[in-house]
Amino acid sequence: MKSIELFTGAGGLALGISKAGFSHKAVIEWDRYACETIMENQARGTRFVKDWPLLPMDVRHMDYDNIQERVDLVAGGPPCQPFSLGGKHRGQDDNRNMFPEAIRAVRELRPKAFIFENVKGLTREAFSTYFNCIYLSLCYPEIRRGNSEPWQDHLSRLEEHHTSGKQAGLFYRVITRVRNAADYGVPQRRERVFFVGFRCDISEEWSFPEETHSEDALLHDQWVTGKYWDRHAVSRRKRTEMPACCARRVEGLRFSGSQGKKPWVTVRDAICDLPDPAETDRCAIPNHRLVPGARIYPGHTGSDLDQPAKTLKAGDHGVPGGENVVVFPDGSLRYFTIREAARLQTFPDDYLFHGSWTESMRQIGNAVPVELAFPIASSVLACIRRANDGRKDQRGK
Repeated sequence: MKSIELFTGAGGLALGISKAGFSHKAVIEWDRYACETIMENQARGTRFVKDWPLLPMDVRHMDYDNIQERVDLVAGGPPCQPFSLGGKHRGQDDNRNMFPEAIRAVRELRPKAFIFENVKGLTREAFSTYFNCIYLSLCYPEIRRGNSEPWQDHLSRLEEHHTSGKQAGLFYRVITRVRNAADYGVPQRRERVFFVGFRCDISEEWSFPEETHSEDALLHDQWVTGKYWDRHAVSRRKRTEMPACCARRVEGLRFSGSQGKKPWVTVRDAICDLPDPAETDRCAIPNHRLVPGARIYPGHTGSDLDQPAKTLKAGDHGVPGGENVVVFPDGSLRYFTIREAARLQTFPDDYLFHGSWTESMRQIGNAVPVELAFPIASSVLACIRRANDGRKDQRGK
């Protein structure tokens, strides 16, 4: 199964898709530091990355006629700043809005499926009309927006076609859903909206993979059975206090149990086997160096050691103050190291990041967690294979 990755960044989504079984025919990225990260891992022979054909270019200049082979999957995370809560909220009017390029790739490559990801902010009421425009444009990529046509007029044409019942030409069955990475075993609360589409001739049923982890299971292990603390050999005196808001919920869990799901993965789970970066030789563990100066602010209070991390932020002008910080039970705090942040995004430990601490943290903060991309890509791959097998059976008959 062959794929193309747009807006590759540091490669989180691309890694998850490769791990699922797709073979990238091109990974496209214009940012110099992100390209250097990919090239460094290629030079090191990092698994899944060494054979990526990297195209260091602006996706707007990509000529898809140069792709000679068929493409089964197009994927990518268009830049999220236009729709981010932390951005300027210019949305469709922001020149960094790359959804039109994602739609062009689908139109010209005609893949069997696509996966696109963006911030949850895209689903806000302020962007709801444009969200519908993105959705319908992905359903009907051949209905192009005119060069000087306002996007609202383009949306009207898409809506008219959608309600007409006509299904001629290229169209996709598209599903959108907000997913929380913590519910798939990622040690981070990170909500993102996904657009997953299947070409009209792929008639197999598909839905987003079921969540495998839950907050209830974590609360059960921490405050009902105590298994969490036992696993980490944490005495009662050194435990984080149970939040008062969880008391009633925990009491209910004493009777209902954890409902068969695994507990959310916490920051402690993710980084407990790494040495204290303040006492670590810089060369001993790559990308694991303490950076001083961490502070917290009202509303930006860092991540509790015994919870999944808050969403890692990229920041337009360096690492955001009060974010990307771990807070320990005794009240002490520090910035996450690059290696710790990479673990919170489920990058493998042999995956190295190129550039300064600020640049590396920006790449990590912009990435899709590898272990969130993996189950979604795996289920898409399985759906395409079922469709292919069905065609083989029909030809055999």
